[in-house]
Amino acid sequence: MWTGSVVSIYVASSAAAPTRTVEEARAVAGKGLEGDRYFDGRGTWSAHPGSGREVTLIESEALDALESEAGPHFAPGAHRRNVVTRGVPLNHLVGHDFRIGEVVLRGTRLCEPCEHLEKLTQPGIKMAALHRSGLRADVIQEGSIRIGDVVEEKAESGSAQLDPIGRHF
Repeated sequence: MWTGSVVSIYVASSAAAPTRTVEEARAVAGKGLEGDRYFDGRGTWSAHPGSGREVTLIESEALDALESEAGPHFAPGAHRRNVVTRGVPLNHLVGHDFRIGEVVLRGTRLCEPCEHLEKLTQPGIKMAALHRSGLRADVIQEGSIRIGDVVEEKAESGSAQLDPIGRHF
């Protein structure tokens, strides 16, 4: 069993707007994080229905590895993910419920890098961050996420059987 923590939290007001760090964000089922582009339907992919657009997470360890291997000198929050964690195996949480403080999330699929991220950051980041660009999650139990919150997998996690990219099997 593992236990991790929240290192930082980011929201952006619209699709290409810079992210800003917040100490705390309220997670709302069916909407995401208050103050974020997807909460208000102003995200790049807001017009495309589907799960996994409520909260996005990325491992601080993955960001450190990208920095040392590929040299993508990300400004804080340039990764476009909402929650940065430490000590959390995010890729293993597809199809599982996990807790961040008082909030329960369900990992739906990996948050693979896209052309939009590469356009907003630097050439080559899409390939460099493949399979380690985070996790997409839906809010199951609402509440506030705070910097320093404990992150842990729930004992009786999700009922759906999903592969790492979120397909049912």
